[in-house]
Amino acid sequence: MGQAGPLEENTMMQNNHRRVVVTGLGVISPVGNTVESCWQNLTAGIHGIGPITLFDAAEYKAKVAAEVKDFDPRGYMEKTETLRTDRYAQFALAAACQAVEESGVIGTLPPDRVAVYFGSGIGGINTFTEEHSKLISRGPKRVSPFFVPMMIANMAAGQIAIRFNCQGAALPAVTACASGSNAIGEALRVIRHGYADAVITGGAEAAINPCGVAGFINMQALSVAQDPNQASLPFDNRRGGFVIGEGAAALVLEEYEHAVSRGAKIYGEVCGYGSTCDAYHITAPRPDADGGARAMELALAETGYRKGESVYVNAHGTGTPLNDVAETAAIKRALGEDEAKQAWISSTKSMTGHMLGAAGAIEALVCLKAMETGVLPPTINLLEPDPACDLNYIPNQAVEAQADLYLSNSLGFGGHNACLAFRKVTV
Repeated sequence: MGQAGPLEENTMMQNNHRRVVVTGLGVISPVGNTVESCWQNLTAGIHGIGPITLFDAAEYKAKVAAEVKDFDPRGYMEKTETLRTDRYAQFALAAACQAVEESGVIGTLPPDRVAVYFGSGIGGINTFTEEHSKLISRGPKRVSPFFVPMMIANMAAGQIAIRFNCQGAALPAVTACASGSNAIGEALRVIRHGYADAVITGGAEAAINPCGVAGFINMQALSVAQDPNQASLPFDNRRGGFVIGEGAAALVLEEYEHAVSRGAKIYGEVCGYGSTCDAYHITAPRPDADGGARAMELALAETGYRKGESVYVNAHGTGTPLNDVAETAAIKRALGEDEAKQAWISSTKSMTGHMLGAAGAIEALVCLKAMETGVLPPTINLLEPDPACDLNYIPNQAVEAQADLYLSNSLGFGGHNACLAFRKVTV
């Protein structure tokens, strides 16, 4: 007999791994700061995009963003703690608190059996910008002693671990727009292979600041539309870039038998993960979509996917000219042309904007809520479909449907590709 290829190996290996389920969710987002409010707005097609208020954007070409609204970090930490915690880490801790409270897993396991894997593409850019301004205007003695711990991209994971006494591994995933998905996927593997029994995972970002927005504008990545209803336009022929967003989403992943034994609510099973690199360009996707397609193929192989199963894909769907065409091609290659035509696909970035390192985490949450409720959220403002993007992107209105398999794609600068797969739990 010949040797098995990587897809066959993944399928065989899956049978030898512990099952992993999701028992808690939390979110801070441009469309709501609880799971229920966020989900209600997404399924109603309500977006969170508006004029930038976090700084004066008068001289900026891009003037809209998807900001988090009505967020008070003191609901999750003491006032003194807020003063030494960057906005991205505040979002992360808040979302984690929600997920952990719903899950109830803390206290049911030894601390060294609980890990934290939490991603951020950029980390504390607000702290970096503010402290650099102090350095230039007031000298080195005015730079905060908390500058470094507030800025570094691992601090969200560290803060969550400290809060909940998680003494297993506490690691960030820093893979640009794939950070949240990579964090969840690596958390899956940690539990599968027995290194932990539960993981608090997800992603967070807060980069709507003068430096971050200027950088994205100057690389021509952002939409410069001033009408919030015509700014984030995934798969639409009018699209011209993404709308920068912010926030965090958290999931509690848990070993299946442990979750069942304690009677935990189970949202679904994390049944597949693929992670690849284009090895092509620092920002542009491969024109042949090979990397994104392989990530999807690896995730599908782990799930035991068979043609004929119904599929929902929460697309990366940024609304940039290159991404949406390449991702369409990747979906066709991974599922096959005919199966891709039958799949339901949507980009919730049309409503949340692009939450960067948090995007994969909130989009995983969307898959789980869609599975739970039987409602698939839309791609809003899809009025002029691009002929090169010719799949069913659930335009403008949510649909009631139950898929067999739910996929979430994330494609990040640097060529990072990740795909997560979810199913309903079966005994």
